[in-house]
Amino acid sequence: MRKVIKLDGEICANCAGKIQAAIEKLPGVNKVSVNAMTLKFTLDADDGVFDDALSKSLKIFSDIEPDCEVLV
Repeated sequence: MRKVIKLDGEICANCAGKIQAAIEKLPGVNKVSVNAMTLKFTLDADDGVFDDALSKSLKIFSDIEPDCEVLV
């Protein structure tokens, strides 16, 4: 399953890279992109683990960049 999610707030390119690298390590994640310029987060994960991967991704976002909100 692939989903593009809007982001709200501020995020720097460095933090976007850290978030992307952390999410890529989650089990079942096929591809992830965090774009600081367009404020979009794209998550591609296996159907069976997508909800869990998204939940863990939200935690990663809040831990690394609390000023950026993921608009799920």
